Amino acid sequence: MTQFLRTPWNLVSTVAAIAVMLTACGKGQQAATPAVTDAPAVAADAVAVVDGKAIPRTAYDDYLKSLLRGKPVTDVTPEEKNQVLDQMVNMQLIATEAAKEGLEKDPDVVTRLDLVRTQLLADAGAQKYLKTLVPTDQELHAEYDAVADKTEYHARHILVPTKEKAEALIKKIKGGAKFEDVAKAESTDTSKTSGGDLGWFTTARMVKPFGDAVKALKKGEMTTEPVQTQYGWHIIKLEDSRDAPFDQMKPQLTNAITQKKFQAYIDGLKKNAKIEKKL
Repeated sequence: MTQFLRTPWNLVSTVAAIAVMLTACGKGQQAATPAVTDAPAVAADAVAVVDGKAIPRTAYDDYLKSLLRGKPVTDVTPEEKNQVLDQMVNMQLIATEAAKEGLEKDPDVVTRLDLVRTQLLADAGAQKYLKTLVPTDQELHAEYDAVADKTEYHARHILVPTKEKAEALIKKIKGGAKFEDVAKAESTDTSKTSGGDLGWFTTARMVKPFGDAVKALKKGEMTTEPVQTQYGWHIIKLEDSRDAPFDQMKPQLTNAITQKKFQAYIDGLKKNAKIEKKL
């Protein structure tokens, strides 16, 4: 069964539901019953009707996606989908009672709903703006040229639990044993099946002690002292290095350009706004 259904309905799911309900309702809906509309108006789109009010499928779909946190909807069973719908029905019943008791006018509730509304509008505005930020080939190549370190490394390693074991294996390799054979026989890492081969990578993907050790090696060299990380003790051999190909870095370059442009957009909004911080 999917993880998000293993715990009972709680405050986290309430906040998520309020957020998606606000998204679905738009203007004109009361805050305490934001996900529902009059049943006749959306009967074809409703997933449930509670006391004459319909819960739109759009609200249900958004709530389900928020619970899945990126996992595919296809993994959810019919039983689990019904459980999610039951959660929304329960929330609607409680929200209706809260509205009758005047809680929608409670200052704390109003403040929290305003915050959720602001977050949703900001996210929608950001997503709309980001869709316009498609870098040109010229911008991508300029960003590629500006990257200070785009070096990729092809290395092998042997991972063992103790420094003494690593030192013994270094001595064995220096004595003539093949690095790949020792890796297959002694390494505790899953890469042992390929002789410790890690393929091509940037040091940014590796923990710092490992990355620093790789940078210090020349092609064909092996670390003469064991390298310690939180995973254990490593013996590292550098096979080769190269500049990462432009096409391979394109997603990273696109992300970098987009972030810069989006920050410039925010800076422009700040420049034209009157902001007083009173924290």
